[in-house]
Amino acid sequence: MKIGMVGVGMMGLGIASNLVKKGHELVVLEHPGNQPLDGLKAAGAVGVATAKELAARVDLVILVVTGSPQVEAVLTGAGGVLEGLRPGSIVVDCSTAIPSSTQRMAQIVSQVGSRFLDAPMTRTPKEAAEGRLNLLVGGDAALLEQVRPVLACFAENITHVGPVGAGHGMKLLHNYVSLGMVTLVAEAAACAQRSGVAPEAFVEVLAKGGGGGIALERLKPYLLAQDTSGLRFSVANAAKDLGYYETMATDAQARREVASAVLSTLKSALAQGGPDALVPELVSLLAKG
Repeated sequence: MKIGMVGVGMMGLGIASNLVKKGHELVVLEHPGNQPLDGLKAAGAVGVATAKELAARVDLVILVVTGSPQVEAVLTGAGGVLEGLRPGSIVVDCSTAIPSSTQRMAQIVSQVGSRFLDAPMTRTPKEAAEGRLNLLVGGDAALLEQVRPVLACFAENITHVGPVGAGHGMKLLHNYVSLGMVTLVAEAAACAQRSGVAPEAFVEVLAKGGGGGIALERLKPYLLAQDTSGLRFSVANAAKDLGYYETMATDAQARREVASAVLSTLKSALAQGGPDALVPELVSLLAKG
């Protein structure tokens, strides 16, 4: 397949690099939000100016953009993917999005004779570069099998979770649980800091008891050495994802009191720390009161 990519940011660069490395022809959308494309172009990737042109040149379009507004814009906006998409093409959305929006976009794509999978990612830019992402896929199982060899170029685990929209729903559930746990540990660490509890003791005691786990491990470098490398994810994106989860829960008429508290905490930290603050810095932001 000839592949087009919209969104060559921190995650998309790793995806694109692995696709080229595995021998796929790749067309990428030139965009200010991209990482530098010099390496990709040297390896054979081609840049184009519009999503319409990109879609017209490829068999499969992969979207790796910020969220639902960006997905909708790149698909349906002027000069967007839908204007160039050829019948029989495939769109794979690896962004984090609201399931109800995903279902609408899939229907629009099907109306022009093409097919759609939502395949959001878990893990980090490190695993993206290593070709070891996890993909949560919603859509037709047979279509997934058709594109699985392409997805396997950059994903270690590919899980079919249900119909269109289920992938994005599962991603929001995953991020709510994972970011919720990180936020809880960060708030406890901030309280420990204000109460005079040594960070080394805080980490050691939690790790040996019920407070141990991935959330603590990701915050541990920051708790002990102010190192944010354990979780290179912005507070802004965390707040966006929790907002999407609230929309999903509202659509499902599900309880969301805890989610609302996590979202409120993230929004407060975002206002305090600004758009460049990373999630591990929640500890310091919350400790300031």
